Amino acid sequence: MIPYFWIFAMLAKITSKNQLTLPKSMIQAVGATEYFDVEARDGQLILTPVRIQRGDAVRAKLAELALTDEDMAAAVAWARAPGFAAAKALEPDVAHDVASANPKA
Repeated sequence: MIPYFWIFAMLAKITSKNQLTLPKSMIQAVGATEYFDVEARDGQLILTPVRIQRGDAVRAKLAELALTDEDMAAAVAWARAPGFAAAKALEPDVAHDVASANPKA
């Protein structure tokens, strides 16, 4: 007797760049998604479809950084400072140096 899971087993090949192409029928079976959570368990890779909302991703990153309302207000004030506006027109490294040299401008 053939185990149930073997009926739906398909091969996927890892490329030289460590990329994995999944069979179209497998993607259709779980619903089209762009991201997968990957977990290694008992010598197997477990792929779970993840549907990320852009707003959710931003909120998750902010939560990860543990930013407070005061941190956000300070960042906005810093970005609106007159010295920073002139520095934005310069190259990125120069803009960072100018802005950090004059944070209260």
